[in-house]
Amino acid sequence: MELEQEEGRGLSRRRVLGLLGLTAVGLAVGQAATGASSPAMASARAGASAPLDLAGGSASAAAWGGAVRYQRGRALLGSYLSLHGRTLTQSLALRRRQLGRDQRIVHVYYPWSDYYPTAHRDVPADAVLMISWKGTRLSKINSGASDHHIAKMARLMAGMKRPILLRWGWEMNGNWFSWDGVHNGRKPSAFIKAWRRMHRIFRQHGATNVAWVWAPNWNSGPDVSWNRFQHYYPGDAYVDWVGVSGYNFSRQSPKTLFNPIVKAYGKRKPIILAETAAVGHGPNSKAKWIKKLSKYVSATPSIGAVVWFDTDTQRGTRHNFRPDTDAGALAAYRAMVRKPRFSG
Repeated sequence: MELEQEEGRGLSRRRVLGLLGLTAVGLAVGQAATGASSPAMASARAGASAPLDLAGGSASAAAWGGAVRYQRGRALLGSYLSLHGRTLTQSLALRRRQLGRDQRIVHVYYPWSDYYPTAHRDVPADAVLMISWKGTRLSKINSGASDHHIAKMARLMAGMKRPILLRWGWEMNGNWFSWDGVHNGRKPSAFIKAWRRMHRIFRQHGATNVAWVWAPNWNSGPDVSWNRFQHYYPGDAYVDWVGVSGYNFSRQSPKTLFNPIVKAYGKRKPIILAETAAVGHGPNSKAKWIKKLSKYVSATPSIGAVVWFDTDTQRGTRHNFRPDTDAGALAAYRAMVRKPRFSG
């Protein structure tokens, strides 16, 4: 079955991200304390309480997105960058040279606890920081036992004084993380309760620079009725962006991966492809898939951001997710991200 094939090939990547939170942050934030900078550091930081208009118009003209505003038909380009032998600053510079443009979103991973950065100096000041914050057993949140920790993280993110896309507890409709439905009594309602509690605590502690990204996996594991992604949705008042994870592990098309989420939420929330990349299935296959993705995004105006899982260092998988594994793939990726569609 397609689900079994996809999970058989992709599960190791997810388990590594879940189990190795500090490693997953890895190169992406490793230089935060060194003061390393990039040319974009000259830009002024956005205020903590002011929504960032990413569309080039007035903030009031942007329809949705919370602290990270969105304009229909324009998309932000972003990446999780962890390239062998390179720091994040060096990786950003490489992609800038290859693509002729900067990343508008820089994606990092946080473990649930014991990691409290106060800044990301290697992330350009005019870029949006996307934080995928690992979860925990939902009972630890819903009991109130984690309130102090959540409040600490809320104050920390508020203190960064920059726009943040917060993707907490991603892929909750899978069976590979401690916060998913399978590991929490098959009760999606427990996830909703935890999400709303965290959302309230963040607001109470002034983290108005945080836009909340609810991001299921493209398919559910197990693929049964109680585990459908719709059952985990916290409600429009608690979600700013709807995200989705999807890779072509079993040669799925972008339409197959992303259309269910787009159809379910695209008329009322901006969509972010929060984790995606192409893996090779023979000569020129990666380039062909990137071209399909480009066409799909161009035809789907509710997609407001695409964040590539750009790494060749992911332990536990044989896949290379980089878009520059061959000349054809890089050319297709460059052509995609230089389109006016990615002028956000």
